[in-house]
Amino acid sequence: MKLEVLLTGSFGVGKSSIFNRFIYDEFSSQYLGTMGVRVNEKEIKQLETTVKLWDIAGEIHQEKVPKAYFIKKNIILYVVDISRPFTFKNIPTDLEYLKKHASESVIKVIGNKKDLLSTEELKHIKLPVTPDWMTSAKTGENIEKLFSGIVAELAVGSKKR
Repeated sequence: MKLEVLLTGSFGVGKSSIFNRFIYDEFSSQYLGTMGVRVNEKEIKQLETTVKLWDIAGEIHQEKVPKAYFIKKNIILYVVDISRPFTFKNIPTDLEYLKKHASESVIKVIGNKKDLLSTEELKHIKLPVTPDWMTSAKTGENIEKLFSGIVAELAVGSKKR
């Protein structure tokens, strides 16, 4: 099985860091914004699936991000930086946009940068939606589980059809 997965969300939320952690098992604390799009693949052997991962630049509503990037992706991972509450205001609008332009895709909300908050702070986050996964690209926490989980979920879903 081959899955097309797209990482999207506001700038600086850790999309590229998730990409690098999953594909290369690397992390850099140096911020370098993505220009355009990066695409790479990784096989998840135990699930006999290849994940083709797309990392796109910047904001969802920018003119620089073609709507075509959102079409025909099995999964869209909308990444949120849970350590920066001021970024939460775009979540409802962005998710509505994704539902409109990628209606055939499964959309998952990823709360990233979990390592920057204490257990107590995590309990008090007030996001407009509940994240499907909480991750830390820096420590690698839940990155492999995230991709294995979404692949398994889609595999089970496709068997029910």
